[in-house]
Amino acid sequence: MSDTITVGEADGTLRLDRWFRRHYPGLTHGRLEKLLRTGQVRVDGKKAKSGDRVSSGMAIRVPPLADDIAPVAARESRIRPQDEALLRDLVIHLDDAAIVINKPPGLAVQGGSGTARHVDGLLDTLRFGSAERPRLVHRLDKDTSGVLLIARTASAAAFFTRAFRDKTTRKVYWALVAGLPQPERGRIDISLAKGVLGRGRERVHADDDGKDAVTYYTVVDAAGDRITWLALLPLTGRTHQLRAHCAAIGTPILGDGKYGGAAAHTLGNAAMHRLHLHARSLAIPHPAGATLRVTAPLPPHMERMWEFLGFAADAPDPFAELELSP
Repeated sequence: MSDTITVGEADGTLRLDRWFRRHYPGLTHGRLEKLLRTGQVRVDGKKAKSGDRVSSGMAIRVPPLADDIAPVAARESRIRPQDEALLRDLVIHLDDAAIVINKPPGLAVQGGSGTARHVDGLLDTLRFGSAERPRLVHRLDKDTSGVLLIARTASAAAFFTRAFRDKTTRKVYWALVAGLPQPERGRIDISLAKGVLGRGRERVHADDDGKDAVTYYTVVDAAGDRITWLALLPLTGRTHQLRAHCAAIGTPILGDGKYGGAAAHTLGNAAMHRLHLHARSLAIPHPAGATLRVTAPLPPHMERMWEFLGFAADAPDPFAELELSP
C-alpha cells in the first residue's frame, strides 16, 4: 500500500530526487526514475520529475518499496550505540549553523551497493538537541579522510551549497605521491569524463569533451625524488579529480592502485595499500558572517608516514597568497 508523506518545514525547498535521497537513502536513482516515469510517485496528485522542486506542505505519494528501502525515520532506531559514539567523536567544530567532522578513511559519506554504514545514515546522531536533521553539504571519497562540512539547518545548507557553487570556498588537501612533479608548483587543467569499471564502480579519465577540472598543486616537502608531500587546491569538485590529476602529471597518490597502478605502491609495504589523501582544511563563508576556518589532523596511517619520512605536519597553508583564476 502506498504512503502519502507531507514535506516538512525542516526540509526547506529542494529537488524531489534529493528529498528521496534524504528520506529513502536505500532507493537508487535508477529505481526512482522508473517510479517517476511510470507515475507511481506523484507530487500533489500529479506526475513529477526528479528535478522538480518540493517544499513544505506538498504531498508526495510513495509507492510500496522493498523491505530494505526503509525510510530514514524507520532506520533511526537501528543506529548502533557504537556508531553514535563514533560520529560524535569525529566532530572538530560545532556552532548553530555548522558541524564539521574529521572523516576517517573507509567510512562512506553516502550509501550505495553493499554499503550499510555511512555518514548520511548516521546524521541523526548529530542533532545535538535540534529539531532539524543535519544535512550533507559536500562529499568525500570513501577512502579520503578529513574535513567534511554538515549543515545543521535547511537555511544553512542552502547558504553553504551556494558558497560551494560560487567557488567562494577554499579547500586544501594533503597527499603523498610517488615521484616529484615538475614544475614543483603549478596548475593542472585537464577535463575529466566518467567511465564504469563494472559492478557500478566509477573511474574518470582525461577527455577533452569531459567536464572542466582545475587543480592547483605545490610541493611542501620531498624525500628525494621518490616520495613527495603535495598540497592540492581544487577549483572544481569532479569525481576522483585529485586522484586522476595527480596520476595524469606522473605522480599518483600513494595507495591509489585504481589510478596509479604499481607506481602507487612504491615502498612495497602494507601502508602503501591505503590511500594517502586527506582533506586538510576548509575556509568558507559562514551564515553568521566572517569565515569558518577549520583544519583536520592527519589520520593515523598518514601520520605514521609523515613521521617515517621526517615531514613536519604543522606546515602553513602554501596557497595563502595564491591568486586563483577559474
